Amino acid sequence: MATKQPYSAQSRRLSWPLIAGIVALHILALYGLARAFAPEFTAAVEREVLSAFTVTNVPPSDPPPPENQPEPAQGAQGAPGREALAKPVTAPSPKVRVKQDTAMPRASSTGTATRSGAATAGDGTGAAGSGEGTGSGNSSSGRGGIPVTKPVHISGGIDNARDFPVPAGGRDARRGTQVIVRVVVGTDGRARDCTIARPSPDPEADRITCKLVETRLGFRPATDANGNPVAAPFYWRQKWF
Repeated sequence: MATKQPYSAQSRRLSWPLIAGIVALHILALYGLARAFAPEFTAAVEREVLSAFTVTNVPPSDPPPPENQPEPAQGAQGAPGREALAKPVTAPSPKVRVKQDTAMPRASSTGTATRSGAATAGDGTGAAGSGEGTGSGNSSSGRGGIPVTKPVHISGGIDNARDFPVPAGGRDARRGTQVIVRVVVGTDGRARDCTIARPSPDPEADRITCKLVETRLGFRPATDANGNPVAAPFYWRQKWF
């Protein structure tokens, strides 16, 4: 009787996927051991491997220039217009004729006629440069000159109580009062034509004051613009103490 064999001696062939899987497992095992015991070396190898697969972006080339487009044809110049001319306008003649001003004659600057108004001297009483009348000329023999300076008292005085009589009621009745008289000082410096401008309580004393001003006081007469003496009024104030 024949004896059966417990194990078959028939061999099996390994397939390529199985062999590739076994190789991959060994590679992964070796990679894990390398990262555990030599990390720097493993990192250097990784950089070398990755650099071999680095993709460089190349910028696209510039697009071709556009083709020159033909310019559109421009319109032709139009015909020039006619030159505009302004219509002539004239002012109508006025119905009423305007009266033209008559040229005035020139003012005379020299002459000898007494009626021209511009004579240097004349015989009338107007405002000529000089004359013999009583007008307001620059110089004349009358009393029409305009005084520029006033008369000035230069001599004499009324300061003696004996010149005035004692009034009724005694001198105390006149004490503290005053009188103002107005005289005309002539070109000779003497006072004339005395009048009472503001009376005092004693009329007799006022009359005596007028007489003393005319006979006792001396004046420097007033003068006109040319320095000539002229008659002018003067006011004298007399007080009693």
